[in-house]
Amino acid sequence: MDGVKRVFTGNDPVSDAMFDALEESLISADVGVATTMTIVEDMRARAKAEKIVDPQQLYQLLKDEMVLMFGETAPSVEWRNEDGPHVLLIAGVNGSGKTTTAGKIAFKLANQGRSVLLGAADTFRAAAGEQLGIWAERANVGMIRHKEGADPGAVAYDTVDAAIARNTDNVIIDTAGRLHTKVNLMEELKKVQRVVDKRLPGAPHEVLLILDATTGQNGLQQASQFTDALAVTGIALTKLDGTAKGGMAIAIYKQLGIPIKLIGVGEGVDDLQPFDARQFVDALFA
Repeated sequence: MDGVKRVFTGNDPVSDAMFDALEESLISADVGVATTMTIVEDMRARAKAEKIVDPQQLYQLLKDEMVLMFGETAPSVEWRNEDGPHVLLIAGVNGSGKTTTAGKIAFKLANQGRSVLLGAADTFRAAAGEQLGIWAERANVGMIRHKEGADPGAVAYDTVDAAIARNTDNVIIDTAGRLHTKVNLMEELKKVQRVVDKRLPGAPHEVLLILDATTGQNGLQQASQFTDALAVTGIALTKLDGTAKGGMAIAIYKQLGIPIKLIGVGEGVDDLQPFDARQFVDALFA
């Protein structure tokens, strides 16, 4: 989003040309057309009402407005449940960083002294179970896994059942991520959600949708379709280290109202961080 910053450099006063350039830069940064138009019109109105002519003043106002778009305080993931294990369901398309995110969360929670059980409910991709198994060993946590092609709902049910029996603190269930346009996948995810709730009423307590920031506006489409199938409570935005187009996060929150709760900025365990709106916007404009 460094293109946005360039809009406000120089000594020229705020002008229509500047707003046109801002519009172009925001769209290029994957903020999305509808959200961009809202932002730009709001900036025009504020500049006129407050008689702002200094580009730097408008630039700071823009950043403040974008922070406010995410809410005054970003909701964090609540990792505890008083009435049994806390169940986290991980969803998203293949290649989004879904299994890696599940593993990183397991590693972090285990390092905090919490007992964790992973559920390999992506039974259609053998590599997913193997990858999750590597994370289970790395974090020294348990994992429930059935044979390839098994019923994902059965894996999810057995994982929660085992966690209750073992008095486990946290359950993390990794689900299949075939193309989000596939109706059968969405029905499968609904079933996983139902069987988890059947074994532990109120679960899953958190449903994280994993989105690859490099996919741009496709991420908005994915988010829309996954939220039709699942009660998504938050988004983990991955691969932000590989793109300057994290503006999709703004479009997703503005249009769908789903909070960004975690961001991934690298391959390391510590590169999965809680979302901070101010830091995020500062980084987008850096």
